[in-house]
Amino acid sequence: MNQKIDYGPAPLIFNIDKATSQNNYFRRALWTGEYLQLTLMSIKVGEDIGIEMHPHLDQFLRIEEGQGLAKMGSTKDRLNYQREVNSNYAIIIPAGTWHNVINIGNKPLKLYSIYAPPQHPYATIHQTKEIAEAAEEHSFYSDDNY
Repeated sequence: MNQKIDYGPAPLIFNIDKATSQNNYFRRALWTGEYLQLTLMSIKVGEDIGIEMHPHLDQFLRIEEGQGLAKMGSTKDRLNYQREVNSNYAIIIPAGTWHNVINIGNKPLKLYSIYAPPQHPYATIHQTKEIAEAAEEHSFYSDDNY
């Protein structure tokens, strides 16, 4: 798959395991439609997604490779629902739930995320977490805009 294309909203059939494993960007929007978005993520050793909460969307994560610690809770400082996750685990995050996923393994944590509705602008590519955080501070899709 082309590394710089968002394939939405056209129909798409592909090997999601292969695409997720081959992704080396912190975040890459692979498919963005009107009501759903698929992003691929690669979280470096010791890095995390970052504590966040989406008040108006549900999120689905699937771990493809690596080991992580998923945390969720009702407030930012009370992430009391925690589980270690690895290949083939799914994480479902209801709207309004604070959450984070931390790479606790010794290789990049590869996962994909499905947002409904979309969370990031069409064709988003964030090569690093730092770039992602800077972009989100100025994004229309920021939770501050809801």
